[in-house]
Amino acid sequence: MPAATRRTSGSTAMDDYLEQILHLIEAKGYARAIDISRNLGISQASVTNMLRRLDTEGLVKHEKYRGTILTEEGHRIAGAIIERHETLTRFLRLFGLDEDTIYRDVEGMEHHVSRPTLEVIRAVADALEADATLLEKVRKRCRP
Repeated sequence: MPAATRRTSGSTAMDDYLEQILHLIEAKGYARAIDISRNLGISQASVTNMLRRLDTEGLVKHEKYRGTILTEEGHRIAGAIIERHETLTRFLRLFGLDEDTIYRDVEGMEHHVSRPTLEVIRAVADALEADATLLEKVRKRCRP
């Protein structure tokens, strides 16, 4: 299926959970509701409800008291979410913005940027990284 027509998780909250589950699995080898709850600042009951929903959607396999793993589709979506986050962060860092501003902006943008727009941002970031003179010209135009 072409990237533009592939299924996405469908909601910002689901994206946040999938992203968090993948990060936990990569760091610890597993994802537990308590860890997701702590990292997202959400009640454990809310996390459990969302994990059931993600399980029903076929994005995770959740077993009470055992943990949660991503399905192949869940892993694909989580990877795409992380890729969007990293691309947007890399792009904004080129302009010397402070990390708090970058974090807040990326958290808002990553859930709404389309695949074609992300590809444009990636291409511009690549071009700016490859051409220090061009990067400096653009940075000068962005300074107040």
